[in-house]
Amino acid sequence: MKLLQPLRERDFALLWTGMTVSLLGDGIFIVAEAWQVYDIHNDPVALSLVGLAWTGGMTAFLLTGGIISDRLERRRVMIAADIVRALVVGVTAVLSLAGVLQIWHLVLLAVLYGSGEAFFGPAFGALIPDVVAPHQLVEANSLDQLVRQACERLLGPAVGGFLVAAIGAGGAFLVDAGTFVVSALCIWGLRVRSLPNADIEPSARRELREGARFVRSQPWLWATVIAASLSLLAFMGPLEVLLPFVVRNDLEAGAGGYGAVLAAAGAGSVLASLVVSQRGAPRRYLTFMYGMWTVSTLAFVGYAVGTALWQFMAFAVFFGACETAGMVVWGTLMSSRVPPGLRGRVHSLDWFISIGLVPVSFALTGPLSKGIGVDATLVLAGVLPMIVCVVLYVVANLRRDEDLHPLLGAAAVSP
Repeated sequence: MKLLQPLRERDFALLWTGMTVSLLGDGIFIVAEAWQVYDIHNDPVALSLVGLAWTGGMTAFLLTGGIISDRLERRRVMIAADIVRALVVGVTAVLSLAGVLQIWHLVLLAVLYGSGEAFFGPAFGALIPDVVAPHQLVEANSLDQLVRQACERLLGPAVGGFLVAAIGAGGAFLVDAGTFVVSALCIWGLRVRSLPNADIEPSARRELREGARFVRSQPWLWATVIAASLSLLAFMGPLEVLLPFVVRNDLEAGAGGYGAVLAAAGAGSVLASLVVSQRGAPRRYLTFMYGMWTVSTLAFVGYAVGTALWQFMAFAVFFGACETAGMVVWGTLMSSRVPPGLRGRVHSLDWFISIGLVPVSFALTGPLSKGIGVDATLVLAGVLPMIVCVVLYVVANLRRDEDLHPLLGAAAVSP
């Protein structure tokens, strides 16, 4: 399979192994965190508060993380971030097992956890093109999305639901902490060394201006990060807060049921990754990417009207497949159309702008669902991102952009 060809590169295979184990832990964490919060206080506002702390900590340090990942060796930045997150989740596990964990503990630990992600994410995204051949970027990003969704949204939640039911959330947190240790060891074994800006006098303000200037000069880039920012504002809070609440309280499906819904989204993502990797990115790659993202959030309307677990799983498969198909193209663009010396900063700006309003999404989800109802909030989460994607695609004239910049490895005919 073309999808597996990047694994012939030793460093990519090692990075892929660490990522696989770590993402499996992330999937466990999603279920454990949600059930731990609702065990302490069965109210969407409580989980909204924890999500606000997590995304707030990430947002606060993303720009710094991008600068650091362009200024220092990216491998060391990623190892340090893994160690920090292992310690944070380990402390969460100890407090949970001791029976003393409170919401304020989770809020504080979520800030530290998000801070670690702010340094790891930009460094990881910037390192990918250094460990895989340029002509295999589509396959590498397809494999990245396949593993990311298969572990974080398919196997991880399924295992997480089993662990929470069998040994409790504290034990599940402990397993997750161990996965960060494995990831750090794999990254430590990489041979690649990245010091792209070692000869440039450090200036955080100037470096950020360079990254921002590049983002503004690229329609495909500024339009997409704005679309992502507004879309995530609409659906991220409902996805993370209301979906587990509905599964727990309306469907009465338990942690295993919530894990099954997340696993279904992962199955859709895996299927999309396999298809895109085999066919290659379509010639109309931006049209394809925006088309997938435009229809993906229809799943939230389904969550609002669904009455059975199998229906939620079907909607999740659709959401996961469409979202991931677009993300494969996006990852390839970020690897192929961003200069090496700017990758860390552009990735951090992408994350910063994209998730900048996610804390607001978490903050609004609880009160909004109380004011207009859970179902109405889910419908808004599904419809508003569709409008945003269509408007940004037209305003930025992205059809012309993809004509001027054919994507390396794209299919000759759009599927």
